[in-house]
Parts: sequence; C-alpha cells; structure tokens
Amino acid sequence: MDVNPDKLNAFVGKMLGDVGAAMNASLMLIGDKLGLYKTLAAKGPLTSAELAQATNTSERYVREWLAAQAASGYVDYDTASGEFSMTPEQDMVLGNEDSPVFMGAVGSLISATFLDESKISDAFKTGKGVGWNQRSECLFCGTARFFRTGYKHHLVQEWLPALDGVVEKLKRGAAVADVGCGHGISTRLMAEAFPNSRFFGFDYHPGSIEAARQAAKDAGLGERVRFDVHSAKTFPAAGYDLVCFFDCLHDMGDPVGAMKHVRETMSDDGTCMLVEPFANDRLEDNLNPVGRIFYAASTVVCTPASLDQEVGLALGAQAGEARLREVARQGGLTRFRRATETPFNLILEARA
Repeated sequence: MDVNPDKLNAFVGKMLGDVGAAMNASLMLIGDKLGLYKTLAAKGPLTSAELAQATNTSERYVREWLAAQAASGYVDYDTASGEFSMTPEQDMVLGNEDSPVFMGAVGSLISATFLDESKISDAFKTGKGVGWNQRSECLFCGTARFFRTGYKHHLVQEWLPALDGVVEKLKRGAAVADVGCGHGISTRLMAEAFPNSRFFGFDYHPGSIEAARQAAKDAGLGERVRFDVHSAKTFPAAGYDLVCFFDCLHDMGDPVGAMKHVRETMSDDGTCMLVEPFANDRLEDNLNPVGRIFYAASTVVCTPASLDQEVGLALGAQAGEARLREVARQGGLTRFRRATETPFNLILEARA
C-alpha cells in the first residue's frame, strides 16, 4: 500500500487536534462547574493563585488547568506578567451563559457519553436501544443547558413569528403543548413571553418533569404552566392551538404515531412546530463540522433512545426535511413547510 507522507502527516495532525479536544472535554466541565471561566472573565487578568483564591479552589490544580486552557486557546496567557485572561470572544463562548453563542455546557453532554459508553457498546452488539430513562443524570442537565442558548435567543424572537398567525393567537390567549419538554426551558420561555396563554409540558421522564415543575414554580409562572408525565402518544387532548416538539421528534420510537396523536389533540386550525437539528437530506451534504457533532450525538443518544421504544423508527438527529415531511404526512399533517432556520436548527411548520 502506497502511503502519501503529506496526507499522513496532515491526518496525524488532525488526530492530535481531536485527541487534545477530547482530553480537554472534562476540563471544560470542571471550568464550567467550578466557575473558573466566569471568574476569570469577570476579574482577569489573574495569576493561578488569584484565580484559585477567587474560586475557593486549589492553586496547584488551577495552575495546571490554566495551562491546558491556554494551550487549547480557550484563555490567553501573558508571559511577561504570568497572568491569564479571557478575550470578550472567549467569554461569550465559555463564560457568559446568557450569550447567544455560549457552549460551556457541552462538557456535561460529552461526559455523559463516556459514562454510558458500556451501555451503547452493548447496544451495538444486540441492536437493542438505550432509553433516556437509562442514561446518566448529567445528560439531562447538560441537554437542557445546551439547548437553552438557542431557545433563549431565537424561539420567541424568530421561530414563533415565522409561523403563520401563531404569535397573534398567543397574544390573545392560546393553549400550547410542549411535547418532550425535558426540563421545560422552552415551555417557560414561551409562558414568560405570552402571559395570556396556557402552556402544558409533557415528557415521559419523571425526573425531568419534576425539575420542570420546580423551575416553573421558582419563576412564579403560577397555574398557566403545567407539567405532566406523558409520552408523545398519550398526552391529553385539549384543542391545542400550538403543539411543539423541540429537538425531540427524531428521538421517538414512533414519530408517525406522535404526529397522528397531534392531529387528534390540536384544534382544526392548530399548528405543529418541529424544531430539529439542521440537516440536509443527503449524507454527503452533512459531512461538515455541524453534521459531525449531530451524527455523533445521534449515534450515542438519539438512535439508541428511539430503538428502545415501540416501532423504533430511529430517524436519527440528521433526518433532514424530506424525511420529516413524510413523517408528518403519514401522521395526517399534510401542509408542511420550512418556516425558518439557523445554522443548527430547522424550524418546520406542519398543519392538517
């Protein structure tokens, strides 16, 4: 076999970068959990001793952590002063949870994939699924925080207005179902924006519903927001004006059955909003950095979740608009369009 040394060196370099990123994933989790990024961004430049004192952590560990972060380009290091700092751009990505590009929560997601690796390896051999209710707790918290960024900066401002007539209904007073709501971040954001409407969050994972209820209580949303344990095929009918699926339809074992249930439970002029990971319809068009992340997540989270349920259609996180359109059509929602999009999401509107 002839080996091209230039291609070999380039590939080894790529692998070194990937190994470095993988090794630093747990350090991102530590920096996020202990407030190291936030403190450095707010109070820097700081030495390792100053950052350790400000965060009540051990200087020797912080010193090594800072060196790894500087080598990764996640923080800056001044050789003259021996101080570390964060640029405004680094802060937006790693330190500021309300930033539109915050990614500091990915450490929890990545750690969950390693903690559950043995379950996924077994699933590879058996072909069986691994349900959300069998996953590490950090997967639920990490997923909620990861998606919060997009929902906070796009849902009320762009996605809902892109739907035909929905915002006007919400302002007047509408009934909204948030199916697969998880910790209820999307539900709360909509409820806070539209005080005349009522919101019902449903998820089949009891722990997530418990967390959603507590968060809604802490936010003082009162009786307008309710969370209950139900699957996408069992949540109660209420003539919903809007039924939402946020980054979850592809995780379901029977998404066609879910769409049929939506058709039965929403009003005649109701709208179903599907927010799904951005994907083109062909594999070759998804071979890019975004597709790389979503295919990986689909392999270890989404596909196993679907295969653990009845039917087990296993759409995957890169299903694409054409497959989702067919799912909606089979479920009785024949009017279908792409309402808007972001680099990370497709926002699809389906109606009867």
